[in-house]
Amino acid sequence: MDTLQQKLQKLTRNLWWTWRPEVRAIFRDLDLDIYHKAHRNPVRVLKEITPALLEKRADEVDIATRTDRALRQLNEYLNPLTTWGMIHAGSLQSRPVAYFCAEFGIHESLPIYSGGLGILAGDHLKGASNLGVPLVGVGLMYHRGYTTQLLDASFWQQDVSEPFELDDLPVYPAIGADGKPARVSVELPGRLVWAKVLECHVGRIRLILLDTRDDANSEEDKALAANLYGGDNRMRIQQELLLGVGGSRALRALGITPSVIHLNEGHSAFAILEWARHRVQQDGMEPWAAIAEAASGTVFTTHTPVEAGHDKFPADLAEEHLRALAEGLRLPLHDVLGLGRTNPGDLGSAFLPTVLALKHCRRANGVSALHGKVARSMWQHLWPTRSEHDVPIGHITNGVHVPSWLSSELNTLMTTHLGVNWMEGIVRPDLWTKIAAIDPAEIWEIKKVLKGRMLKLVRERQTAMRARQGLPPLDPAPLDPDALTIGFARRFVPYKRPDLLFTDLDRLDALVNNPQRPVNLIFAGRAHPADGPGKALIQKVGQLTADPRFRNRILFVENYNIHIGRNLYQGVDAWLNNPQRPLEACGTSGMKVVMNGGLHISVLDGWWAEAYDGENGFAIGNGEIHASSEVQDKRDADALFRLLEEKVVPMYYRQDANGVPRPWIHAIQRSMRTLAWRFNADRMVMDYVRNCYLPAAVAASCQMPNP
Repeated sequence: MDTLQQKLQKLTRNLWWTWRPEVRAIFRDLDLDIYHKAHRNPVRVLKEITPALLEKRADEVDIATRTDRALRQLNEYLNPLTTWGMIHAGSLQSRPVAYFCAEFGIHESLPIYSGGLGILAGDHLKGASNLGVPLVGVGLMYHRGYTTQLLDASFWQQDVSEPFELDDLPVYPAIGADGKPARVSVELPGRLVWAKVLECHVGRIRLILLDTRDDANSEEDKALAANLYGGDNRMRIQQELLLGVGGSRALRALGITPSVIHLNEGHSAFAILEWARHRVQQDGMEPWAAIAEAASGTVFTTHTPVEAGHDKFPADLAEEHLRALAEGLRLPLHDVLGLGRTNPGDLGSAFLPTVLALKHCRRANGVSALHGKVARSMWQHLWPTRSEHDVPIGHITNGVHVPSWLSSELNTLMTTHLGVNWMEGIVRPDLWTKIAAIDPAEIWEIKKVLKGRMLKLVRERQTAMRARQGLPPLDPAPLDPDALTIGFARRFVPYKRPDLLFTDLDRLDALVNNPQRPVNLIFAGRAHPADGPGKALIQKVGQLTADPRFRNRILFVENYNIHIGRNLYQGVDAWLNNPQRPLEACGTSGMKVVMNGGLHISVLDGWWAEAYDGENGFAIGNGEIHASSEVQDKRDADALFRLLEEKVVPMYYRQDANGVPRPWIHAIQRSMRTLAWRFNADRMVMDYVRNCYLPAAVAASCQMPNP
């Protein structure tokens, strides 16, 4: 019989625990200090707790019984009698979807993500797991992670690399068909680069990760996949070849033959060429027929309407790196390079993986209705004979994995009012009508608890940052718990305009320091390590927090990650999103706030353009765009101030005799009732299955080589 330690170790081996608060609580209750010092990582908790303390805590908080219950629930989850996927995606059971992405945000203890793309990919895997959709994730193991953000005394972002040990993660060598740990090689200029194939389990989903720390590699190549989005163009194209080509070979080494490959952004587009190359080499297919087959089985999601967000590799760099693939395809190199060029005949032009993916896929989509429209306009030149309306790029609006982001308090509330199995019916609009019957006072009490917990965390982070900077703690403590608290957290780049409210500091002063109706503003976010303008925006916000007028009303929370985000989404009263329209492809953070009883304040961009109904949140402006971005910024800044001054703040402070802001809570109820059923990962994955995966799987199976 397994010991308690062995049973706990079994629980850690599947990242199912990341969305099961009752399982995380087992490890938290073993020792709270160890839990937080281990970054809420159960694997490290078990490594660091002593046998004596484990035995003591097991008796005090009933660890053994709770662990047995969790293992039983995990086993039932992994071996269901039926799932949505068994019924609706049965044709994918024998040949699953291969979901390629450069980053995956599953949990803060697995730091192979940088921001929204990775967190969306993590939610996609979790959604597919819950639905039982046959899918396997493919990515890279960045053994130095992304970076840790530290702000110096001038509030300039410092990027610190903090390597982690595989032994601290539920990641293990993947075993190939020969019974040995799998490894694959990829041809790069002048050498082969080898990668170990690792895997971890995200509920019912396998996530395959390539690690270049192979003994056959040079020290330089061992570091090839050390950092996410690190290095120059040469390192970037080599990482992308490793992901697309190496990832495809890893699947074959594990005996996995996908019916569909889903490319989540262009970083993995080389998987298309590897599919075709394999068919040419192994099955004797004619090259163009093999490329057509690969295209028919490919689904492509583009995530950014910002041109700078799409990789462009100079012609000479692309020639150097695609030569081996061209030889494997038995095609002239210029023909292969033309697959990724806007104008195939322009031999000196750059190679764009996004172009390769868009022109060679069965289905392409943006991540919101507005983004789909923007993408069709942005890429129309690839189909010059078609009208913008007929450009073959659709949309599937993103959604979030609710169990990963929902507070346990609100989960309990939903279970009470919506039913024990409410999450199984999360996509049903009728289920959410029950929200209207909940007493506003009940929601208000929960929001006060969540806000208090969030404020405790951000104050602790602020104190730690100031101590490192050589500054004393703020006195009095910043952020009044009774004040309207608005959050803003995302990647810091100019088009997201984190400083929009700073265009009129006197007006901002009057807004946040109104003695009867004060406002707190909490900022968090990172800039890419090479993004000077983004770092300057962080510094601008940070320095404003040192201004005596704003010292106790505005805070910047350092080192934004999944843990910080989860607490902000749960605790804020409202969420601010004010990008330059239409440059926000989707923006899922606001969805997480809605699920946790907060209201969204946003420009009509991304998902909010299709979600806002006039009463389920707040819109900045009316969606019109001025030809001058400078004029638009001034217009939007004024609209935001007026919205806060005339609508948002008055509604929040319109409280009854018991201190309950009933109009505010009614807006929350409408927000959840109209939005929660739509903007979740279950609906998103269902849309991909119906509109993309099944059509692509059928199309690929019908492709035949030319006679």
